[in-house]
Amino acid sequence: MNKPIGVIDSGVGGLTVVHELMRQLPKEKLIYLGDTLRCPYGPRPEHEVVQFTWDMVEFLLEKDVKMIVVACNTATAYTLKELQDHLSIPVVGVIQPGARAAIKNTKNNHVGIIGTEGTIRSNAYIEALQYIKSDLDINALACPLFVPMVEQGILSGLQAEEIVKESLQPLMRYKDDMDSLILGCTHYPLIREVIQKVLGPQVTLISSSEETARETSAILEFHQLLNTGNEQTNHQFYTTGELEIFTEITKSIFNSSIDNLQAVTIEKAVIARN
Repeated sequence: MNKPIGVIDSGVGGLTVVHELMRQLPKEKLIYLGDTLRCPYGPRPEHEVVQFTWDMVEFLLEKDVKMIVVACNTATAYTLKELQDHLSIPVVGVIQPGARAAIKNTKNNHVGIIGTEGTIRSNAYIEALQYIKSDLDINALACPLFVPMVEQGILSGLQAEEIVKESLQPLMRYKDDMDSLILGCTHYPLIREVIQKVLGPQVTLISSSEETARETSAILEFHQLLNTGNEQTNHQFYTTGELEIFTEITKSIFNSSIDNLQAVTIEKAVIARN
């Protein structure tokens, strides 16, 4: 089926998932919407995150997408089940794939999680991890400064290192025991090198992007929705905020500028959800 896959995020972080989807599913067309105007979602109350997520979903449904990837951990934590219950197309989030990747990696059952305030507050990762493996030693930490830093394009350098070092201080006591750390926000892989430098090489950083792309592929195949044609893919990128920083960050992810980028306004959607 040659309909596109829709990908949503609170900002630019979900582009790390898009990059992996492009690698694993080169025949699929992707439509990406980053709500950079209202980013970050992490500090917001749940009802706002739910409304904003539905706003993005409605925008993508108008593009006739065949599947939606919620490439935002906070939105996944608060809305995934609701979206799956109310939409007639498949919806996948990033939390379950990230949890599975961490469990595959850990050798000593000591896993850390960093994420936004909303993601950590939801306990979604802890529940996902413990559902699969109940004997894990888990330490979770909210890092509210990371998303604004990334959205401003501060991805490396002294300022980034100082923010990361200070934010991760509560985890430093575990860094010799913890062998896996889930980057529980799709913005965080953009500062992966800084996080690794602060924690040291003994901690493996787990990004859900690869596992999410793999799950997307499996779901498309199960529903017989894979694109088997050979036409050239023409991805579309939309942002609710400024184009300039979005463009700069896409260059750091894709090593080239993207052509089809537009700024859009998304209206509040009124959805019957009962």
